[in-house]
Amino acid sequence: MMTFLQDTTRYLFFTGKGGVGKTSLACATALALVEQGKQVLLVSTDPASNLDEVLGQRLTSTPSAIPGAPGLFALNIDPEEAANLYRENVIGPYRGKLPAAALRSMEEQLSGACTTEIAAFDEFSRLLGDPKATAAFDRVIFDTAPTGHTLRLLTLPKAWTGFLNANTSGTSCLGPLAGLEKQRGVYEATLTALADATRTTLVLVSRAQKSTLKEAKRTSAELGLLGITNQRLILNGLFRARHGEDRLAQAMEGRDRAALAEFADWLAGMPVTRVPLRAQNVIGIDRLRGLLGDSWSQPDDTEVVPPVGAMNILAESLTWLVDDLARAGRGVIMTMGKGGVGKTTIAAAIAGELAQRGYSVHLSTTDPAAHVHAVAATNLKNLQVSRIDPAAETLAYTAEVIATAGKDLDAEGRALLEEDLRSPCTEEIAVFRAFARTVADGDTGFVVLDTAPTGHTLLLLDATEAYHREVLRHASDMPAEVRELLPRLRDANFTKVLIVTLPEATPVHEAAYLQEDLRRAAIEPYAWVVNQTFAESGSRDPLLAARGRNERPHIREVAEQHAQQVIMVPWVPEEPVGFDRLGQLFEPKAAKHREVELV
Repeated sequence: MMTFLQDTTRYLFFTGKGGVGKTSLACATALALVEQGKQVLLVSTDPASNLDEVLGQRLTSTPSAIPGAPGLFALNIDPEEAANLYRENVIGPYRGKLPAAALRSMEEQLSGACTTEIAAFDEFSRLLGDPKATAAFDRVIFDTAPTGHTLRLLTLPKAWTGFLNANTSGTSCLGPLAGLEKQRGVYEATLTALADATRTTLVLVSRAQKSTLKEAKRTSAELGLLGITNQRLILNGLFRARHGEDRLAQAMEGRDRAALAEFADWLAGMPVTRVPLRAQNVIGIDRLRGLLGDSWSQPDDTEVVPPVGAMNILAESLTWLVDDLARAGRGVIMTMGKGGVGKTTIAAAIAGELAQRGYSVHLSTTDPAAHVHAVAATNLKNLQVSRIDPAAETLAYTAEVIATAGKDLDAEGRALLEEDLRSPCTEEIAVFRAFARTVADGDTGFVVLDTAPTGHTLLLLDATEAYHREVLRHASDMPAEVRELLPRLRDANFTKVLIVTLPEATPVHEAAYLQEDLRRAAIEPYAWVVNQTFAESGSRDPLLAARGRNERPHIREVAEQHAQQVIMVPWVPEEPVGFDRLGQLFEPKAAKHREVELV
């Protein structure tokens, strides 16, 4: 039994950069606690939760018992369902009392992404701040969204409590404050629970990679400023080479060691649990039970790999993809997918290659936990690198509104406007407008946008549709880039969406769901990028060879069922940070229709 499971607090939060294994480790921890005789509730706060797939059980917004694990219950906080309930709770009391036109106006006011965010936050606060909501359970484990989204979630109790304390108008961007005021006690209790080290433990999950350790360290500091100081770290997916002459295996182990050495001082001050890399995806109760063991044993060579049949698939290289994208001479290229699949790396590689070919390129990101500067890590003549900074955008937007809408107001009116702008909803509006401005830059050059992990990106696209409806009603009040945003995203000649995935079950399936959502928004993906593959590596290391075999069914699924065009990018020996090392991702020639044999 691992040390951190011996005396756990009532609440455990698992957070970290996308793709580090938060969900698997949260599930494995829940199973270990159940085996200690505890009743456990496992909650996903991720808008793109994959808890269902990992547990092998369809989940809803109410606790469901997990077969094969007596005492374990799980639920997904469904943002849309929560938003519908929130709207009805706000509007319901006025039905039959206000005219239909007034009710429709309230519904429109509550139709944006800000309402979705606060509604999901209400559900989170209830589970943490209302003891009655989880009284039947000994432990409550939160499997959170990737870091940026989680930091936003964990700052909301303080933000909304402060807004309620300072507000004098009785209104907000979410309608009458009566709908929020009744939650004041729950918000305050949520703040108290988060900061109470005897009740709450923050479990940071990381890989032994410089980028993920850097983000874990930064997140630790930011959460410490919020008063969440009871923290520990799980290092997941550690690798030890088993074949002394295998260059790929030696490079993987070397990367792990170098990253851990760079952050040795910080790691020395954290309680750390180490979990070795596994040959297969950790999905299903049986595999989850073994995840927290400390076995570094060789994989079983007799392990059954799901058959794919003998076939060749047509796949292109990243070089071919950039050749193809460059033909347009301008436009928007967006990388989308589950956290941790390499969206930022692929976006930076494409941006750098286009800039080196002489094109004007703007590389940016919508991810609150962005690190495009770190990945790019160099200066190219034709390349601008930026990020949509929520804090900076909120300050700029607030100043603009006060200078325009507030210029002719009297002192009382100006005070009310400033109060309304202090709402946490202002940030969501400001970020959306910055997104629209960045997309508009594609008129004069290439814009390469590294998007946030799937759930956060879908909320942004939902906001785009909601704002577009508002634009149609009040077109004269909106900047041109906002009016034209949705048509630009839907124009396949202007916007190329690249869905990035890993050759594993969960990233592939989440990418497929993302593609369905994009198509419902009339946005057709241009290609799928299958990143960090071992299938063609030829590695003789038993673990890496087993991982390569296990990738084959997932690559075939992408090629046969989902993608119009498949791009395969191999795992590379050196961490692809900086354009010199990003060059490893490109083949010397763009060989058309490269055949990949899957047997």
